[in-house]
Amino acid sequence: MGGARTVLVLTDPYDTTADYVVEELNQRGHPVFRCNPGNFPARLSLAARLGGGWTGSLRLPERSVALDDIGCAYYRRPSAFELPDHLNDEERRWARREASRGLGGVLATLPRWLNHPADMAHAEYKPVQLALAEAVGLSVPPTLITNDPDEARSFVVEVGSAVYKPLAGGTIAEEGVHKLTYANRIAAADIDDSVRGTAHLFQAWAPKAYEVRLTVVDHQCFAVRIDGDSEAAHLDWRTDYPNLRYAVTDVPEPVRLAVFRLLDRLRLRFGALDFVVGPDGSWMFLEINPNGQWAWLQDATGLPIAAAIADALMKDEA
Repeated sequence: MGGARTVLVLTDPYDTTADYVVEELNQRGHPVFRCNPGNFPARLSLAARLGGGWTGSLRLPERSVALDDIGCAYYRRPSAFELPDHLNDEERRWARREASRGLGGVLATLPRWLNHPADMAHAEYKPVQLALAEAVGLSVPPTLITNDPDEARSFVVEVGSAVYKPLAGGTIAEEGVHKLTYANRIAAADIDDSVRGTAHLFQAWAPKAYEVRLTVVDHQCFAVRIDGDSEAAHLDWRTDYPNLRYAVTDVPEPVRLAVFRLLDRLRLRFGALDFVVGPDGSWMFLEINPNGQWAWLQDATGLPIAAAIADALMKDEA
């Protein structure tokens, strides 16, 4: 490919979604350097000198890439840093901070990303994305964030039917078992003083005919209708994948344009957005994930999402 610059893929080795993109780039003969920042400093080395910008390299035992040869970086799902076993807890905290500011700081100066980690971190704040979604013209369910149980009970009574949603992803460990948290229907009587312990997000239940996962890559839309054939799947489709049906669907033009405005405001080139489509055909925005999964939808529908991401990663090269 002549002077094609390398795509840097930052993720753990078990990220099957990234595999699709790497395979697509390999089929095109485009140079790729895949590494897990979590392998720093055990297997991944950094050497960067300042002089007209940062120059140097990232090195694994078997290969390396020059920093100034990187055309675009694809931030997926890196694991935690692999720190030396001999460090005590305080030393590990210090080393983790230094690794984050050093390796992460140098990488943050790369000029082209899908998406930049700082922009992704900003977009992951639910209050930010909900407010911006409303501002750009998307319909958003009435929402309350509080640690006051009285406010929560009043809100649930006011909206009539509500759900509780976590403000962040991840798991909760109970008796050594890690469990994911999902949306749950909630009544005013279910709310007790435990709400005082942290922030909680309550949202009016949006009547639904079906849901849509909309994956957007550089303003290219891939919309999939998701129908849940069980009670659990109808409430939150992520809880019951075996009882889901998928179909490619269209996005109404006003929704499509509002989504583009939202992505532009969030400085995102990629986003995975969830919508409820009501019985009357109206679209209600639920959330945007700046690093959402999409490979299973490509498998189910044949939508060329990996190819679109590869196009986006290649287009910025000089």
